[in-house]
Amino acid sequence: MNYQHLPPPPSLKGYVQYFWVLESPTVPSSSTIFRPIPDGCPGLLFQQEQSGKFFDQSKKELPALFLYGQTVHHRELHTSGPLKTVGICFYPHVLHSVFGLDANELTDTCVDINLLLRVQEKSLVEQLNAASTTTDQINLLSTYLSTKIRHNNCDRDVTTDYALATFFASQGNVSLKELQEILNVSERSLERNFKQRVGISPRLFARICRFQSSLRQLRNSGYHKLSDIAFDNGYADQSHFIRAFKEFTGFSPYQYRKQTNELIKNLAEWTQ
Repeated sequence: MNYQHLPPPPSLKGYVQYFWVLESPTVPSSSTIFRPIPDGCPGLLFQQEQSGKFFDQSKKELPALFLYGQTVHHRELHTSGPLKTVGICFYPHVLHSVFGLDANELTDTCVDINLLLRVQEKSLVEQLNAASTTTDQINLLSTYLSTKIRHNNCDRDVTTDYALATFFASQGNVSLKELQEILNVSERSLERNFKQRVGISPRLFARICRFQSSLRQLRNSGYHKLSDIAFDNGYADQSHFIRAFKEFTGFSPYQYRKQTNELIKNLAEWTQ
């Protein structure tokens, strides 16, 4: 499979972290299984009409163009046939600030974009399928998002933005009580706003940031033993780290290194 990681245009910085493209020009001998990995970010995925399809773990075919929310529990995506897929990794606030959605409603699920398009936008999927190059498809998606940003009426919440920046900077190792005191908000208020705008609780988001920090260290082989990763990332001990890792991936760290091929960041191909 061929993978490309592409930066967003300047107009989408602050909304889009990156575009990605995955192509499999030949027909695989068997179904490919991917496991999305929690990373604190929603996204968008487009499947070329004449290529293979994505199916969820219940074998239900996913829409040609869909938004997905926060990934919390490990699950599987199955593919068949040659793939031509364009994806977007958003920043955590985008489902609410750009699409006007209650992000909590899309946690661990997705929605067909056709259900969200206005009448004048209904040809978007047709245009994407008719586009002759990947660059043209990315330009179409960029134009669509830029239009949504210009016309959205959803104000950003400064407390949520500050909390997000703090979680990222600290890699999830921050006291929620201290954060609430700095922001002068109650635990209930912060959690309500966070779930609506990000899709999950602040506590869970912090845990995902910590997990992602440990995953980066595992990917880069920046350790001598697993207990190094545990202590470097604020886990009480190695067993707590392994338990958290299995909760988010379905694998132990050792199994993850042996049985997955992370072609796409935070979307691991599972080799059985």
